[in-house]
Amino acid sequence: MEKLKIAVQKSGRLSEKSLAMIREAGIHLTNGSGKLISIASNFPLEILYLRDDDIPQYVADGVADTGIAGKNVLAESGVSLSVLEHLGFARCRLSLAVEKSVDYTGLQYFAGKRIATSYPNILRSFLDRNSIKAEIHVINGSVEIATGIGLADAIFDIVSSGSTLISNGLKEVEKVMDSEAVLLASPAMDENKNRIAGELLFRIRAVLAAANNKYILLNAPDDKLDKIIGVIPGMKSPTVLPLAMKGWSSVHSVVNENDFWQVIGQLRENGAQGILVIPIEKMIV
Repeated sequence: MEKLKIAVQKSGRLSEKSLAMIREAGIHLTNGSGKLISIASNFPLEILYLRDDDIPQYVADGVADTGIAGKNVLAESGVSLSVLEHLGFARCRLSLAVEKSVDYTGLQYFAGKRIATSYPNILRSFLDRNSIKAEIHVINGSVEIATGIGLADAIFDIVSSGSTLISNGLKEVEKVMDSEAVLLASPAMDENKNRIAGELLFRIRAVLAAANNKYILLNAPDDKLDKIIGVIPGMKSPTVLPLAMKGWSSVHSVVNENDFWQVIGQLRENGAQGILVIPIEKMIV
């Protein structure tokens, strides 16, 4: 049977999270440790383990049908590919940073300066859009030490928490782009590969929806039901069941993770009691 080939980073956190997501989608993989390929035993899927920088080109060339890579890696590659889904993990940003002692007043600071980076194409495009001429030094790894050793006046690099910048005496001054893991698709896929990719995407979306939502149960006074339902409307409508105690009902609904604590506070203000929050394993929307 024909298999869908998906390119995944061969090591690192992006690889771990990508494989975990695939497994949570109910796909059983052979052990890929130290191998170039893993084959699923219960789904027509074959995983190719590649360097992250190579993934967009392999997908564009049709060597892989789909791939999981950082949005920043796709942008740096310059390859034009369809993004099937933003996956919500491996979030970071690409930013310009300078030494803490610099009195930074705006983008014109970088005119004529030396900037070290592993992402010269994204940086050059940004500088061109802002009509800034600067000298770009390409470095593979340890970009953050470039100013300390006198190689550059500033750096352009990935920032997650910002702790690496701080530990190297740097401060972030301009965010150029946000990034996260994305699912890419080859334009060369035939009808059968597109069908398999659609099934994979359906499963992945169910996993992502579950991760971003919580199932919530609570007891509510009947005279506050309208207000409580307004706070947790759910996907379509919450489930409301009468309790044995007169004047009270049990309300079941779904709450988005990002709104969780704000919603809990509003529920308590409206008299909700016995609030239970349960993780969702899969969510089909």
